[in-house]
Amino acid sequence: MKPTERPELGNHTLLTEFVLSGLSNHPELQNLLFFTFCLIYTFTITGNLLFFIATVHPNLHMPMYFFLRVLSFLDVSTASIVVPKMLVNFLSEERRISYVGCATQLYFVIFLGATECYLLAAMAYDRYVAICNPLRYAIIMNSRACFSLVLLSCASGTVVSVVQTVWVFTLPFCGPNKINYFFCDIPPLIMLSCTDTSFYEEQIITATVLVIFTPFCLILVSYACIIASILKISSAEGRCKTFSTCFSHLIVVTLYYGSGTLIYLRPKSSNSQDTKKIIALFYTAIIPTLNPLIYSLRNKEVKGALVKIIAELRKI
Repeated sequence: MKPTERPELGNHTLLTEFVLSGLSNHPELQNLLFFTFCLIYTFTITGNLLFFIATVHPNLHMPMYFFLRVLSFLDVSTASIVVPKMLVNFLSEERRISYVGCATQLYFVIFLGATECYLLAAMAYDRYVAICNPLRYAIIMNSRACFSLVLLSCASGTVVSVVQTVWVFTLPFCGPNKINYFFCDIPPLIMLSCTDTSFYEEQIITATVLVIFTPFCLILVSYACIIASILKISSAEGRCKTFSTCFSHLIVVTLYYGSGTLIYLRPKSSNSQDTKKIIALFYTAIIPTLNPLIYSLRNKEVKGALVKIIAELRKI
């Protein structure tokens, strides 16, 4: 297919649209992939919606559940930016996305991902205050503090996404226009550029350090203090019960930060594109489905609220 072109820049012809290769080039798999990810997306929306409603219960008006509601919103938004377009492409032969549409998708993917990274650090701070300073927890983690942490996470995500999107789309894309990916992301886009991208790769690595490693270090410090406080508890049962309040958060941090590091720390690494697709698929489509389960299975209060919601739905 001949790429749609924009006016020439020097000796190069710029593009006005891209083509997404998708997850697989095998036609016989497209219908199966469509129904599989349609089901996953349905579970994502349903699971996060039920979880959101459950945590609005009057008995769950605590900072931790406020952060979890924001996390659910971010997860649904991330999946909604990526999965619907992917589903359409499973049933389409052209799989086109406009230049502006690609930039918009990239902006929101980065914004939501960066915001979630900072939000997970805020949640670690919440656990630190709850365990290390329980008598002042209600004073420190008041409504104003919680909103401020969420707004700070969103503001940080906005700055990162604007800078990264502008950097990537100031690169000249001269053809081919086929992105070997299922959505517009930084690593496959810079591979299409017809100029030296070494400077941009350095900026991506710098942004990765700021977005992933900086909040991750804050999480490590928080948990170092938490573990020190837990070890002071005399009974083994008390230590296990206290640490169990952090277990779900640790799982989500490991999954999310781990997958993000593998994708962005080495944007033009020698790893196969298929491997990167699987990792990207994991944090954009699978993790949003898993998070409500991770936070519900070990939480009696959330499970109790969910049981009541399901019982009420059955009466309708």
